[in-house]
Amino acid sequence: MSTTQSERLRELLEPLVNSQGLDLEEIAVDSVGRKRVLRVVVDSDTGADLDRIADVSRALSAKLDETDAMGQGEYTLEVGTPGAERLLREHRHYVRAEGRLVKFQLAEGDELVARILRVDDEGVDLEVPGVKGRKATTRRLAFPDISRARVQVEFNRKDKKDMTEEEEA
Repeated sequence: MSTTQSERLRELLEPLVNSQGLDLEEIAVDSVGRKRVLRVVVDSDTGADLDRIADVSRALSAKLDETDAMGQGEYTLEVGTPGAERLLREHRHYVRAEGRLVKFQLAEGDELVARILRVDDEGVDLEVPGVKGRKATTRRLAFPDISRARVQVEFNRKDKKDMTEEEEA
């Protein structure tokens, strides 16, 4: 049974990332000229600040130096987070996106932009913004009905704690 370099790296590095209280979201090895770049994407339910990223980067670098997982050639290690417009692939990604505006590509081909209100094992409850002065509506999507979902950047987003009682009603 053959495994790719990314799969071998995941097996090697995931326990180390998890021991730092983070989830290993993605690993990619790319060639840039003669050099290779190992990109590692990590996250957690509480986010990953720069100190946590630096700590996990040092730990990964040490682990890679003591093995031949990257071979003999030069490479650059880049450790980061998924970013603002992250794709939602795993159940935990949807949970982390509660309260966020998400663009859904539905299995039937339609697109929907809505706010995630609640996530359970079967799907998501959404608030679909009203159009032309209409009130927002709620909708339920089962996970099999979602072919792709991506968090949207909101520049004027109000956190629940910032809303007045009138806006919450």
